[in-house]
Amino acid sequence: MKTKRLLALILTLVLVLGLCACSKTEEPSGTDTQTTATEAPEDTEPTKEETVTSEPVTEEPTEAPEVTDEPEVTAEPEVTAEPASSVIITDMIGREVEVTPGSYTRVVCIGAGALRMYTYIGSADLLCGVEDIDNTTLTERPKMFDSVARPYVLAFGDVFATLPSCGVGGPNAQAAEAEKILSCNPDIVISEYEDVEKEDALQEQLGVPVITLKAGPGGVFDPSFTASMELLGKLFNNEEKAEQIVSFIAKEREEISSRTAGIADEDKPAVYICGLGNWGTTNHLMTAQNYIQFNIANVKNVVVDLEKDGIQAIEEEKFIALGDDMDIIIMDAAAVKNIKPLYAENPEMFNECKAFKEDNVYLEMAYNAYYTNYEIALINCWFIAKTVYPDAFSDIDIKAKTDEVTKIFLGSELSDAIYAAPSSFGGYGKIDTATFFN
Repeated sequence: MKTKRLLALILTLVLVLGLCACSKTEEPSGTDTQTTATEAPEDTEPTKEETVTSEPVTEEPTEAPEVTDEPEVTAEPEVTAEPASSVIITDMIGREVEVTPGSYTRVVCIGAGALRMYTYIGSADLLCGVEDIDNTTLTERPKMFDSVARPYVLAFGDVFATLPSCGVGGPNAQAAEAEKILSCNPDIVISEYEDVEKEDALQEQLGVPVITLKAGPGGVFDPSFTASMELLGKLFNNEEKAEQIVSFIAKEREEISSRTAGIADEDKPAVYICGLGNWGTTNHLMTAQNYIQFNIANVKNVVVDLEKDGIQAIEEEKFIALGDDMDIIIMDAAAVKNIKPLYAENPEMFNECKAFKEDNVYLEMAYNAYYTNYEIALINCWFIAKTVYPDAFSDIDIKAKTDEVTKIFLGSELSDAIYAAPSSFGGYGKIDTATFFN
């Protein structure tokens, strides 16, 4: 009995000891689990294996935007843009010519007035040649207009000076110089040689479009001038500038006419215009009975009974006969160099005119100098209107008007340069008849 109790006690002790041993071996395992759980967030240093395996993950997102951004900075629209299409235009002498508007980068202008009209619309930077007459740095060239203000030369003469010759130019050049034009390698030619057969032949020889412009007898106010501006605007993708000039001229014309429309005929002084240019040769006998500026400003013209219209010379006897009726004389500045020696020969012919006696002789800027100065022709209209009807134009300053007009036409205010030309004699104004011609 005692032996059984002893065995039971021993078994109980062994069981208790076994349980204690199991409890001690499980506690470290529990403690380690808690420590790992709490300390893992503090361990910011990845293991070598983690660093190597995570590199592609971190680099890929940074490279991806660079790849997707690349298409946005390429000039895709320019590459896929459709080429300019060609069209058939009719130039100012009725020739049909195939052109590609907006594509031209090398321009040559030939003939009297062509370069002038081009500079109103096209960029001087596109020119690849210029006639000698318009390059004032050349020693050998036509110089008959050098003393007369040509606003387009004043505005762009520095550009013209850098360009090769496309021909001599000038009033004595009655045909284009094809070889010189070819040496400039133009892709279009703007011309004022108004001969269909010659223009067609030149175009065939050059292999590029030759477009002929035209102004018409009304000069800056002529429908042909308007059409030439619109044609240039289409050719060089500058229709906005063409419309600006055309609408500006129309507005100016309307304002001048409206200010003078209500003046009664009996209140209008009789005016004689003289010295109008004809290829650089003019004097006091060169006049016009339908002078467009007089018509617009509602000015009474002394000359009314000529057989034809247009600029022309009257007989000296007729000039003398009209002298008593000349309340005012408007003299073109380009003619002064020719009138001065004539005055020295026969001063009485001039001094007997009513306008000379009453000191009512006025100077307008040169209407023609290698064809018409179109911007000056418009300014002259303002000056004539202000001279004849001073009360109706008391608010108009001619110098400011000169700057306004040249700014519209050529992009620069040129009054100072125009008035400084030797044959401008200081600009618009009244002539001192007692001293001016002596």
